[in-house]
Amino acid sequence: MEILPKKLSRLPTVHPTALVVKSKLGEWTEVGPRAKIIETVMGDYSYAVNDCDIIYARIGKFCSIAAGVRINPGNHPLHRAALHHFSYRSSQFDMAEDDDDFFNWRRSFPVTFGHDVWIGHGAVILPGRSIGTGAAVGAGSVVTMDVPPFTIVAGVPAKPIRERFDAYIQEALMRINWWDWKRDKLRRHLVDFRQLSTKAFIEKFDPQAKRKQKR
Repeated sequence: MEILPKKLSRLPTVHPTALVVKSKLGEWTEVGPRAKIIETVMGDYSYAVNDCDIIYARIGKFCSIAAGVRINPGNHPLHRAALHHFSYRSSQFDMAEDDDDFFNWRRSFPVTFGHDVWIGHGAVILPGRSIGTGAAVGAGSVVTMDVPPFTIVAGVPAKPIRERFDAYIQEALMRINWWDWKRDKLRRHLVDFRQLSTKAFIEKFDPQAKRKQKR
């Protein structure tokens, strides 16, 4: 049986089995089967595929989130005498109203992504962490520290493997900030994304990089 290509649209594409609550999804975004996204902002063209669990996060544009990723998993109150839900999800146990202060405390540790971030299958991003633009997180990793832009990390806990590019290329890409280009410009230069090396790409689109190369 032929599998037809997937078609997205300006309106977010949310699978019927996904749950999206109090969140803002940009244009050309996608939320896959059984994913759960709560109190999160997701920028244009970003996607989270099946079985992701994301809460209290701000995700930039063009971010790629693979299956089974957990972003900002719930902290239990280590500072209290009891770790259990009954002390803050009290209504479930018919004891009292839920503890709003506890959930506001949780919200005070958001996870933030830059643009064009790639999170591999089954990775976990702990509360309060930030993942820089162009960074990549290996499958199964647990991110306990901030990840600098254009850095590849992996492991438990995640540690830097290498930077994707030399510093001058990173700086040029940040100046070009192609993730903010209008859709017609992206379409017009799609061949450049496909065929040019990153070095050639920055030389074409960053005047400062051109000047440095001529020196």
